[in-house]
Amino acid sequence: MSLMVLVAGPYRSGTGDDPELIAANVHAMEHAALALWQAGHLPVLGEWFALPLIASAGSRARGDAVWDGIFHPVAEKVAARCDGCLRIGGASAGADLMVSLFTANGRPVWHRPEDLPPAAPLIRA
Repeated sequence: MSLMVLVAGPYRSGTGDDPELIAANVHAMEHAALALWQAGHLPVLGEWFALPLIASAGSRARGDAVWDGIFHPVAEKVAARCDGCLRIGGASAGADLMVSLFTANGRPVWHRPEDLPPAAPLIRA
């Protein structure tokens, strides 16, 4: 069965808000997402939903009121729609929050893409 899986990992943690380090964190999550996709699952990152909204809402800096009002709340709403969570990377309060949402609701959390159950092959029209 194909699962929709939230990829959760550090975004700002340990970066000092350095754009290059943040980009490396996003790249790591997207690399994991690609592995999930190639295995037949549908990966999602909260960042894919939140960042365009944050920009459109006029945020001036990571962590400002606009950013804080969107970033984690969007991730929580995305998480509620997912079948499980792939937790990657190091320390991250936000990623740990996502893990806690999944475990509190009895949904699985994996730590490596290869730990997910096999997906059904895609049907192409």
